[in-house]
Amino acid sequence: MGSVESLEGCVVTAVHPEKVRLATAHAPAAEELARVSAVFKLLGDPTRTRLLYALLEAGELCVCDLAAATASTETTVSQALRLLRASGVVSGRREGRNVFYRLSDAHVRLLLDVTREHITHDPRQAAGGAEEEA
Repeated sequence: MGSVESLEGCVVTAVHPEKVRLATAHAPAAEELARVSAVFKLLGDPTRTRLLYALLEAGELCVCDLAAATASTETTVSQALRLLRASGVVSGRREGRNVFYRLSDAHVRLLLDVTREHITHDPRQAAGGAEEEA
């Protein structure tokens, strides 16, 4: 065991101080952590996530089509799209009076694909819910 100085300046006992130093040396900065958390917060809403999966499958949809595809109201879809657009997760293209929305880039597609793959292979989810590990 070794001692590691915490951010507050007090000494904390660590079982593996070299691993703790490695983890803290490569930890993202506070601003980056906030941005990552904001993306997960966006995905934390089932309506927004449903919209993103609809766009993943269809490629590009207007508000009316997104509302129909997700069984939501146009108002709900518009509010969700406002947040998704402001965060850079979706982008829009105007055609006459309609705006067609799509996922911003391949990173959003990858995030959705990897997340879905992760939850489908998790044996705790397949068994009907997360079980606490002892």
